[in-house]
Amino acid sequence: MNILTALLDLLFPPKCPFCGKIQDASGICPACWEDLPWTGEAHSLRELEPGLRCAAPLWYEGIVRDGIRRFKFHNAVGTAVPLGSLLAQCAAECFSGGFDAVTWVPVSSKRLRRRGYDQSRLLAENACKLWGVRPERLVRKIRDNPAQSSLDGAAARRKNTEGVYKATGSVLGKRILLIDDVCTTGATLSSCAAALRAAGAEEVVCAAAAFPRPGNSRENRGEKGKE
Repeated sequence: MNILTALLDLLFPPKCPFCGKIQDASGICPACWEDLPWTGEAHSLRELEPGLRCAAPLWYEGIVRDGIRRFKFHNAVGTAVPLGSLLAQCAAECFSGGFDAVTWVPVSSKRLRRRGYDQSRLLAENACKLWGVRPERLVRKIRDNPAQSSLDGAAARRKNTEGVYKATGSVLGKRILLIDDVCTTGATLSSCAAALRAAGAEEVVCAAAAFPRPGNSRENRGEKGKE
């Protein structure tokens, strides 16, 4: 720890993203750690569509849902540090280094101006710190669309994301890890992955901080996803 980091921790001590108590550098208090709804080895990896897999360390419920909502909608940007670390560990275990570039699902320009940050980019940046690399901007949003949360069902969500994303930069031949905050139906990740593959990416795998637990629709209501 350098002097600047020590001074910042003294003035602005890190807090647990789930209960708000002051913590050490790990970021998550022991009590919340014990209460986290881990997906576990059996459920941390799911197939969104043939050839597209997504990993997530946590279920999107309880303290995780509340913490992510504060992160996305209430400027709790420090949450990206512990969530990015958990996401990185899960992705490394599930994909065993099977990617050579990291990118994220971008928010729209309108939301970025209003919010001031892109939560998925922050997750990608903090995940990449563990690997000593930097994420690359490889996807951009070219059209505003209704919020996914306003739609019911996977089919409607998939239709809503068609033609919304486009690859940018050099993706030819790359194996890409695509990061998002929450993977609900996988429609947004699938749309971004399709754009990357159309531009020549060799392979795309995905990671998110959390999945909704199958059948737990109550936890998904009210969630405002990507625009």
